[in-house]
Amino acid sequence: MSSSPRPFRFGVQARSIQSRTEWTELARRVEATGFSCLTMPDHFDDQLAPVPALMTAANVTTDLRIGALVWDNDYKHPLVLAKELATMDVLSDGRVEIGLGAGWMISDYEQSGMPYDSAKVRIDRFVEGLHVIRGLMSDGPFSYTGQHYTITNHNGTPKPVQAPCPPVLIGGGGKRVLSIAAREADIVGVNATMSAGVVGPDAFTTMTAEAVDEKVNIVREAAGERMNDIEMNIRAFLVNISPDATAAAAAIASMLKVEPKMVEDTPFALVGPTDKLIEDLLARRERWGFSYVIVGSDDVDGFAPVVAALAGK
Repeated sequence: MSSSPRPFRFGVQARSIQSRTEWTELARRVEATGFSCLTMPDHFDDQLAPVPALMTAANVTTDLRIGALVWDNDYKHPLVLAKELATMDVLSDGRVEIGLGAGWMISDYEQSGMPYDSAKVRIDRFVEGLHVIRGLMSDGPFSYTGQHYTITNHNGTPKPVQAPCPPVLIGGGGKRVLSIAAREADIVGVNATMSAGVVGPDAFTTMTAEAVDEKVNIVREAAGERMNDIEMNIRAFLVNISPDATAAAAAIASMLKVEPKMVEDTPFALVGPTDKLIEDLLARRERWGFSYVIVGSDDVDGFAPVVAALAGK
């Protein structure tokens, strides 16, 4: 890694919140606790729709950034999504982050009747979608002819406050998407490999520390000289802030049917007391470059001392 690591910032991924009061209180609490960004998934299951929910979160906060982790390119035409994202950026005074993905959760496709194309086709379409979104946000009329999208002399308005485009986050677990992210994204999220279309044992085997070594090496190789300009992100799914790190890791390992050492070593987990979490995050930034760490909405208060200790440092 470079001699001066990128400063830490932290986000919260929220879902399964149903009322305005609960949602707005969470947004205010996330901002007050020092988190940088509030994100949410983009699925068709039991969650609020991201565009109105995130805009509501921006309206009740001042500096909190907003984004989806991640928008599924298949669910909206990229011209439509570009207009919505640019509008959100204008109305939030430039606080949008564009997380974008090719789509993976097979149940969304089955329930909606959308075709669940091969990974190659979905990723090809996602790459075109990214080019369309960026092109429409830039100055002047934009035209594009691809295999999946054709844009003809369209001057996408409004233009975002964050010119020429809000920061783009691309998350991936496989070599192709990680390589695309390394070449195209401002923020690279390292994920489990979700080729099965569901979260299960196959995904857990790709979350070990050794697997993350391989994923980050793919990013570094594909990024080349632009690596120092990339913010490395990880979503910590397995959080147990507890005085007894060993017991916390063992409990998660038992639930996942993996070895405790896997939980102790993986950057997808944060287990133990505050001082250990701080040490672990510093070590992971040194090893993998992860400076942008996202936890769940249930972890806001417990994780607050870590945010206070590390944010901006």
